[in-house]
Amino acid sequence: MKIKLISLVVMLSAWTIYGADNEIYVEQTGATANIDLEQLGNSNIIGGLNSVAGTLTALDLDGLNLTLDINQIGNTNKFLGDIYGDTVTGFFEFDGDSNTFTIQGDPTDTYGIDSSNYNVDVTGSSNTFTLDTGTSALAGTLDLDWIINGDSNTFDFDINYDGATNYVDVDGDSNTVNFTGSGYAGGYFYLDQTGDSRTFNVTQGSTSVSDWLKITSIGNNGTVCVIQNDQGTSTSC
Repeated sequence: MKIKLISLVVMLSAWTIYGADNEIYVEQTGATANIDLEQLGNSNIIGGLNSVAGTLTALDLDGLNLTLDINQIGNTNKFLGDIYGDTVTGFFEFDGDSNTFTIQGDPTDTYGIDSSNYNVDVTGSSNTFTLDTGTSALAGTLDLDWIINGDSNTFDFDINYDGATNYVDVDGDSNTVNFTGSGYAGGYFYLDQTGDSRTFNVTQGSTSVSDWLKITSIGNNGTVCVIQNDQGTSTSC
């Protein structure tokens, strides 16, 4: 396992538990942090949110102008935690099967989570990803890109829109994409998918503003549910 930590301000802690599984604990506060974490192998954890293993807590990043580069190569790995800040750049790469990604972007509106750019690259099957950005804040000008290659993956993500853009490219069978966009400034979602037996549940509900959706899908079988609602009557599929 390689840990590369550059330009950290105030506090950053990391350790490795050697053996079959590795764990990284990071708590960082301050501006202009550049954090690069890599784990090779199976059943590793970058914690915290919902950490288990050796009672791991945090990943907890707080500050402005943060850059986070995560590489987990292997199976049944976990990347968990909270990211608080503005101008957050994230590069998240996962190669393997049955991995878990659970991240919240500024759930308490501490900084506002504006001007962030996330790139998530997934190669593998039976992975589960949950991303909530701007739970209480508005994710101003967020740029979120997913590149997914594999089967039977599940992606659940929510964005509290403020002019955000969201691009998802999925290649593989039996993948599930669940997306909810809300907020007050509208957003753009483009889903490009190839593969059979897919499931899409897309809800765009920015209040009294315009949302945009484009879906390009090639494959057989599956279920697609799309709801756009800007403060009208409640609807469902």
